[in-house]
Amino acid sequence: MFSLKSVFPNALRDRLFHRQSDVWNKDVDFSTNSYTSLVAPSGTGKTTLIHFLYNLRNDYSGIITYNNQNILDYDSEALSKIRSNEIAIVFQDLRLFPQLTIRENISLKKALGKQSVNLSIDVMAECLNISHILDKPAHICSYGEQQRAAIIRALAQPFTYLLLDEPFSHLDLENTQKAIDLIHSTCTENKAGLIIADLDQNYYFPYHQQYFL
Repeated sequence: MFSLKSVFPNALRDRLFHRQSDVWNKDVDFSTNSYTSLVAPSGTGKTTLIHFLYNLRNDYSGIITYNNQNILDYDSEALSKIRSNEIAIVFQDLRLFPQLTIRENISLKKALGKQSVNLSIDVMAECLNISHILDKPAHICSYGEQQRAAIIRALAQPFTYLLLDEPFSHLDLENTQKAIDLIHSTCTENKAGLIIADLDQNYYFPYHQQYFL
């Protein structure tokens, strides 16, 4: 379980100090096997919070715990294992390696985990209509194609939490729905919790809780 205890981003303190929030400076829990929506207008710390949870940034006051341990207390080896086997993420900026093929980008992350989901990369690629680009370098693919590849990369590893930062921003309605269906089925298979941060309120998933930053 992720637990936030009076967490507040230092870099946004002046901007957000007088703003009402369901998360900042509150005690909030994100449980496994539950879906959480974070609604966050620009400038309120949406990506910042996702990075806090993934332990990419620690410029905050308060405490974030994962499995009852302060996430800042995990050493680099333990953190690497958690990221490979327990926490999957789709970054807003995707973070694909541009010179590697789409398949290589997906397989690189998948190879780090101790196991994978039942669906193969090829099956997931077919589900999201990107089979034709699997062997193309990422940098020549459209942003929407790269976004779907980043989703598959996250789903291909084992996880108990899936963090999503504006995961459908460059997808049309048809491909968004296909991505939602694949994410939902994979989270169900893994009995995993989902935390999605987006600019507006949405109904992509059957959320158990919704917070406004």
